[in-house]
Parts: sequence; structure tokens; C-alpha cells
Amino acid sequence: MPSFDTVSELNWVEIRNAVDQANKEIGTRFDFKGSDARVELKEKEKQLIVYADDEFKLGQVDDVLLAKFAKRGVDTRSIEKGKHEKIGGDKVKRVDALKEGLDSDLAKKVIRLLKDSKLKVTGAIQGTTVRVSGNKKDDLQAAITLLRKEVTELPLQFNNFRD
Repeated sequence: MPSFDTVSELNWVEIRNAVDQANKEIGTRFDFKGSDARVELKEKEKQLIVYADDEFKLGQVDDVLLAKFAKRGVDTRSIEKGKHEKIGGDKVKRVDALKEGLDSDLAKKVIRLLKDSKLKVTGAIQGTTVRVSGNKKDDLQAAITLLRKEVTELPLQFNNFRD
């Protein structure tokens, strides 16, 4: 029976490269001279920590970082921005969460979409993935098209396609 897995994965190599490039650009830009603006990546905690001298520079660091993410092909929908907090003087920091995997609510939404679409496919939640199976390849391709159109909260990937 043909099937595929619906997942939301992050490319950590590209994220690391984008953060490194953003830090390099921040270090060489004239408007950041003498400032403590930087971005730190904590892979184990799945967090980005953005530091800046004030809220305006925090926005500028965001612009640089998002431009580097776009250039490296990292979808910015996987970033959940946190609240900025003062860390002494005028300096601010913000902790952003990187979302990976389908949480239970989104997985249930995917299953509900598949059931309501009247396609002859079934979905099963397996941890942070949803396995979609059906009798025909065409039904599975229609399911992929449906999910790409309807699910906009997170970037979805479709892998492990089996015939």
C-alpha cells in the first residue's frame, strides 16, 4: 500500500550557516560598530538568542537574520519569536524558539483535513510525523497538494514515499 510521511524538519546545517553569516555581517556593518549585537544558536534547546543594544537594533538584527535565512532556504515559519527583555542598561535580548516536528494539535488538524477532503487516504499519527497511506499514488499526490495549500503554520516536508 503506497504511503508517505508528513514531517516538519529543520536543516540545522543551513540554520548554523545563516546564523554565522548574519553574525559576520553584523560585525562588519557600520551601523553596528561598537555595539553588542549578535545572534546565538542553541541547537539542543532549539533556540535562537538575539542580543542588541536597543529595540531598534534588535529589529535590524532580525532583518539581517531573516535575509540570511531566506538566502539559505530556511523557512522562517519555523521561528516562534519570543518577547524581548532588558538585560541591563539599554541592552535587550530575545529568545526565539525553533519549531520542529508536528505537535499533536497540528497532527490532528492534518488528519481532519484528510478525512474532510473525501480523498481515499488515511492518516496515522506516529510521534511527530503523520503517515498518510492510500491505494493509489494519485490520491497521495492529491493529499500532498491539499496539505501544502491548507497547512500554513509550519513548513511541511513529505518524505519516505513508498510505492
